[in-house]
Amino acid sequence: MSRNDAEGERNRIVDYELFEVPPRWLFLRVETADGTVGWGEPVIEGRSRTVLTAVEELMDNYLLGEDPSRIEDHWQTMYRGGFYRGGPILMSAIAGIDQALWDIKGKQLGAPVHELLGGAARDRIRVYQWIGGDRPSDVAEQARKQVDAGFTALKMNATPEIERIDDPATVSAAADRLREVREAVGDEIDIGVDFHGRVTKPMAKRLAQALEPHEPFFLEEPVLPEHNDALPEIAQHTTTPIATGERMFSRWDYKELFEQGVVDLIQPDLSHAGGITEVKKIASMAEAYDVAMAPHCPLGPVALASCVQVDACSPNALIQEQSLDIHYNETTDVIDYLADPSVFDYEDGFVEIPEGPGLGVEIDEEYVREQAEQDVDWHNPVWRHDDGSVAEW
Repeated sequence: MSRNDAEGERNRIVDYELFEVPPRWLFLRVETADGTVGWGEPVIEGRSRTVLTAVEELMDNYLLGEDPSRIEDHWQTMYRGGFYRGGPILMSAIAGIDQALWDIKGKQLGAPVHELLGGAARDRIRVYQWIGGDRPSDVAEQARKQVDAGFTALKMNATPEIERIDDPATVSAAADRLREVREAVGDEIDIGVDFHGRVTKPMAKRLAQALEPHEPFFLEEPVLPEHNDALPEIAQHTTTPIATGERMFSRWDYKELFEQGVVDLIQPDLSHAGGITEVKKIASMAEAYDVAMAPHCPLGPVALASCVQVDACSPNALIQEQSLDIHYNETTDVIDYLADPSVFDYEDGFVEIPEGPGLGVEIDEEYVREQAEQDVDWHNPVWRHDDGSVAEW
């Protein structure tokens, strides 16, 4: 056996495991013949078992026995090899596998992923904290609490469920919520407002105008992504930056959005949009259109670590979402799965770029296995209007 053959034999993928863990996450552990372990987080919130099956199909059909270092080739094979492409399930499965492959490559080369993608463009990335807004009673108090904790940027939901064309009181209530938060924290704190895709085009136009006097940081997902063709009209009603992208899964989904020229901030999810390989390409496309990036991440530590690695080497990365203390994490939080939680210490509203090899985090495998013994069955709530019809959540 030649030296190259021997090295290839030591580097092949020999095993993988999947762990459903609370509160609603799915972790992937990939191991190579030399004992290197890479971690990924392939999940769609509320559909973890569906994504789990997709990961098993991809790993069994394409990855086991292969050289993990050929990441681009593996990505193309997984994406193009099945004939039917895209969508949340396939792209989330690919994303988690891609994260694990980059983690392995970085560990085997002794370098953080961002170093392998061209090197850091910054030393740290700003983060924002979620404060509520669905059915709020204390959103202003939550804002004060998070600012006191050191965050300089917040995000809140604009409304609870909302009718296709709702009454003036609903619009006023949304404006009053944002006004209360603005008065609580002052003008030096940024406040993103998430429409969560639950607002129709006519209401998005009205809300955008009503919220503007309180200067939101951005308006997120003013309409569902299948109605992105409405964004130019909505943009005519506000000077507030428009953000979207958490339910878009590839550079081909983003292509038409960039060509519209009305979105100012994209929010691809590193666990949904094809992983590190794809989101780095999306970020570069966005830069060419003078569009900033703030990756979506209401998920776990592997997803967040992947986001920060791409943020590190993307000049147009603006800010990073993270899920510490978010309402979904009632039983288990992001840092609970880390051997060294200090990697995600936030200071003055920023997190330092990890310099450890791979994704820069060390997963507490014993804790993962312990938590995976629990029954995890999280699903999105189903909201209904007063007439009994299904409302957007």
